[in-house]
Amino acid sequence: QVQLVESGGGSVQPGGSLRLSCAASETIFRINEMGWYRQAPGKQRELVARITNGGTATYADAVKGRFTLSRDNARNTVALQMNSLKPEDTAVYYCHAYILTNGWAGYWGQGTQVTVSS
Repeated sequence: QVQLVESGGGSVQPGGSLRLSCAASETIFRINEMGWYRQAPGKQRELVARITNGGTATYADAVKGRFTLSRDNARNTVALQMNSLKPEDTAVYYCHAYILTNGWAGYWGQGTQVTVSS
């Protein structure tokens, strides 16, 4: 069964940086869009950034200029570099990918906590 394994969450002070990584648990031959979403307490899950298999990335307005999304198609991994973190970035961050198995389907990681606090 396909799994997306996340790593890199944690606690940091405002202005600090964290890097989140996500990798597929097995060899995946076809992955389309990959990205990160986040969900803060009491709020809906929202898109943070996503990237096509061609490398075109889009970002939520709230993170533009601070976060950078990158992808390694050979390793089926995606990474989110988060700089200049703010308390409002505190949330559980989820990796997401569209993967071809028996058909195209969206898969989610288990989530990793990011806390920005002084």
